[in-house]
Amino acid sequence: MNKPPRKRNKATSGASTDSTSAASSANEDISQQEDPGSATITVTAVEIPELTEQEQSDRLHLERKVERAIFEAGKALMELRDRRLYRSTHSTFEEYCKDRFGFERRHPYRLIEASAVFDNLMKMCPNWTQNEDDPDIVHSEQRQILPTSEGQVRPMTKLEPHEQQEVWLRAVELAGGKVPTGRIVKDVVQRIMERTKIPNTYQIGEVCQILTKDNPELRGKGEQREKVRSS
Repeated sequence: MNKPPRKRNKATSGASTDSTSAASSANEDISQQEDPGSATITVTAVEIPELTEQEQSDRLHLERKVERAIFEAGKALMELRDRRLYRSTHSTFEEYCKDRFGFERRHPYRLIEASAVFDNLMKMCPNWTQNEDDPDIVHSEQRQILPTSEGQVRPMTKLEPHEQQEVWLRAVELAGGKVPTGRIVKDVVQRIMERTKIPNTYQIGEVCQILTKDNPELRGKGEQREKVRSS
């Protein structure tokens, strides 16, 4: 008669025993740790050296280049337009600017107008180019605050040169001696225009003639007006 097979005892793996021991050890370590909120973190301080006079001069020189970049672009566009250097590839200046630079129709003219305002503001500081290379006045009040973007001078393009200078000085003052935003400049321009507003002497129903002098956008409108009146 065959004997029934003997039952084997399940072997306990060493890995299971080791993991249990490790978990118990980890729990003991966690219980012995200090409160994380009271832990001390050591941070190594890094000393930043001050700029030398040469580095300060280099920094100012590069900042000036950034500030003038947009206005130098306006001057270049003005020359491209006036000399019609686009004529070999495009029939109009607007088409050329759009294909070559991706500018919308009005944008190149805004840059051109902004460069003229910038040049006018530079006249308030005739030694500006010398200031650029003088390390003794890098942080001096002698430095002239000049525009850094087209949007800052756009509100002034329709003003007279002396009014542009007045507006800019006032805007810099309101900005605490820093480069003012376009919004600040616009507010100052609005005050100037309200102060010098010319009263309208015409009455409703009066007939006036449109003059096309120095305004290409009105070219042809005067002739059309005369035809209407003579018919």
